[in-house]
Amino acid sequence: MNRFDFTPYRRTTVGFDRLFDLLERQARANAGDNYPPFNIERRGEDAYRITLAVAGFKPEDIDITAQQNLLVVKGAKPDAEDRQFLHVGIANRGFERRFELADFVRVEAADLADGLLTIDLVREVPEAMKPKKVLIGEQKPLKVIEGDASAAA
Repeated sequence: MNRFDFTPYRRTTVGFDRLFDLLERQARANAGDNYPPFNIERRGEDAYRITLAVAGFKPEDIDITAQQNLLVVKGAKPDAEDRQFLHVGIANRGFERRFELADFVRVEAADLADGLLTIDLVREVPEAMKPKKVLIGEQKPLKVIEGDASAAA
């Protein structure tokens, strides 16, 4: 496994621990199972789509959970006890895929068609977090609290 050493960066940065931990965790996780295969597509400046190949799974077999900075997609197929296979070439095993999400990214929609699960994501930065132009010399008026004569003087 090819491992990155973030020690030089950790020495000269402050507050990026979560990012370095995330990169190291992803490197370890990617060394494992790659089922089901997936694509991540950028569909605009603040829009993304994850597409997973989940042939044979029905909507009721798939669970999508979105929480802060994490999207978890799980698939579990009921056991086919009454069927006897002579050859199994189509993967019927369950899966769990985790996707780390950036701040303010939320799931907008999910759809299953033709064996492909698509999950649309959108980044919505709150108005208070967006950059604002600050004019030099602009002052806000003072708030006067009723009954407080010192604030008005």
